[in-house]
Amino acid sequence: MRFSSKILLTLFGLLILAGSMGAAAFAAPKAELWPRWQANDPQSSIRVDHSAWAKFLDNYLIVSNSGTANLVRYVGVSPVDKASLAQYIAELSGVPMSKLNRTEQKAVWINLYNALTVNTILDHYPVKSIRKISSGWFSSGPWDLKLVKMEEIELSLNDIEHRILRPIWEDNRVHYAVNCASLGCPDLQPEPFSAENMERLLDKAARDYVNSPRGVDLAGGKLTLSSIYDWFQVDFGDTDATMLAHLRKYAVPALAEKLKRYKGPISYQYSWDLNKG
Repeated sequence: MRFSSKILLTLFGLLILAGSMGAAAFAAPKAELWPRWQANDPQSSIRVDHSAWAKFLDNYLIVSNSGTANLVRYVGVSPVDKASLAQYIAELSGVPMSKLNRTEQKAVWINLYNALTVNTILDHYPVKSIRKISSGWFSSGPWDLKLVKMEEIELSLNDIEHRILRPIWEDNRVHYAVNCASLGCPDLQPEPFSAENMERLLDKAARDYVNSPRGVDLAGGKLTLSSIYDWFQVDFGDTDATMLAHLRKYAVPALAEKLKRYKGPISYQYSWDLNKG
């Protein structure tokens, strides 16, 4: 097939434009339920082992105590530990998801999402941003790649987040739990999610992000929020007022009081730079 120079120049121009628009070009998918994954067993006592993921986090996650993002030592991951991470993902793919209770399912989906994201970065490392990993023509990011098969069904990161986690649980704290390997993203937590720590860890993740300038910045009397609150505002409230009420719930008292009094415009920011340490 032969393309004219005009068509090639147009395609090249579109690629340059898409790559230069940054966070503004990110189109947030809607939450659209995939009914297949609603099946669960409320009486199930099955517990999934996430010790391999815990070990990986212990070895390679650099935890920040200053409000900056937790970082991953991608460059330091040994071939043995890379293989162990891939094996952990393979073991999760064999979990009888439909036979788990709801909370156990939620933990598996979150840990699987995060492990797949880290593994995808390792597969393409060195890379400056996750958005440099393409899912296909005119795509920016790996979110539509089919990365794992669960119960004989191929799944992408977008499937897990937007067709399973968001619509089934309708818990906006999920946005603080899933990590996109970027400095602007809520932190990759230093421990796996589990049925036992779910509520504690989700609340911690929300507090950590809201009280960091990556999530909420009121410097100079102007309010700048993470673009997550713009992209997914439907999950945090239909209006700016309800979104700010959500933020106050997790903000420290001083910040909560400032948010309560704030009446000005809201701007948004996000860094797609890789969370590498």
